[in-house]
Amino acid sequence: MKLPKKVTIQEVGPRDGFQMEKEFVPTENKIEVIDMLSECGFTEIQFTAFVHPKAIPNMADSAEVCAKIKRAPGISYNTLIPNKRGYERANELGIKKVELTMSATDSHNISNLNCTSLESIVRLEECVKLGLDTEITAGLAVTFGCPFEGRPPFERVKMLVDRIVALGIKDVGLADTSGVGDPAQVYDICSRILDAHPDISFSLHFHNTHGAAIANILAAMMAGMRHFDSSVAGLGGCPYAPGASGNVATEDLVQIFDSMGIETGINVDKIIKAAERTAQIVGHSDSSTLRAWKMGQLVEGGPIIQKNN
Repeated sequence: MKLPKKVTIQEVGPRDGFQMEKEFVPTENKIEVIDMLSECGFTEIQFTAFVHPKAIPNMADSAEVCAKIKRAPGISYNTLIPNKRGYERANELGIKKVELTMSATDSHNISNLNCTSLESIVRLEECVKLGLDTEITAGLAVTFGCPFEGRPPFERVKMLVDRIVALGIKDVGLADTSGVGDPAQVYDICSRILDAHPDISFSLHFHNTHGAAIANILAAMMAGMRHFDSSVAGLGGCPYAPGASGNVATEDLVQIFDSMGIETGINVDKIIKAAERTAQIVGHSDSSTLRAWKMGQLVEGGPIIQKNN
C-alpha cells in the first residue's frame, strides 16, 4: 500500500463536541479552547453552528463566540448551518465558509431537520441562489448507517451526492454519524463515490461508537480520501442519532498518522494540551492518547513524552 505524504484534519470539537454537552459550556471556555486549537497547526476548524438555540442550546452563543475568538492566519474558521437563515447569519458575521448539513435517509433528515433529504437539497439550492460571498459545502449525515433505517443503499448516497454536485458544490462531507460503519463498507463506498466524482473534494467524518473510527479512516484513506474530521478529546455525538458516541479523538488520529509518517501539520504536544484542557472544562474525554499521556506512557518516535514538558 502506497501511503499519502500528507492528509488534512479538520477540527470539529468546538461544534460537534460542545453541542452534545448536557450543561451549557461557558462562552469564555469555548473561546479558550478554540484559541488553543488555533495554535496547533490546523488549517480548518469548525468552531460553532448557526442553529436554533432550542434545538442545540450550547450553540446559543455562536455570534459572541464568532466575535471574540482570535483568528490565526491560514486557518479557515467555518460553521455548520441547516438552512438559508443559518447561511445568512453566518454571512452577516463575516464567516467565509459554511457546511449545510443533511442526511442520507429521510428518517434521520426529518428527525434532525424536519424535512426530507430532497427538501434539504432545495434548501441548499436556496443558499446557492443567494449568491453570497460565503462558500458553501454540504455534509451528508448517516452515510454509513442510520439509526432508523439501517445502511442506506449506495445508489441513494450517490443520488444525493449527484444532486449536491449539480448545484456547483465542490466540497462534500460523508459522515458516519452513528459510528456503525466498518472498514470494508467504508472502502467500498469511498472508492465508488470517488470513481463517480473524481473532481470533488470529499471529507470523512467518523464517530467512534464501536471503536472503529480509526480503522474506517484508514480504509477511506486507502480508497483515496485525504480529508478527515476529528474532535479534540473525542467529544461529540448527534442528538438525533440515539446511541452515537463522540468523534474520533483528534490527538489519537494525529498520533496514528505521525507514526505512519503521514504529515498532518498538527503539533502533537499542543493538541494534547488542548485536549487536556477541554476534558477539564467538560469533565470527561474519550481519548486513548490523553489517557496514555496522563500515565506517562505516550511514545512518539521512541522517547516517552513527559506530562509537564
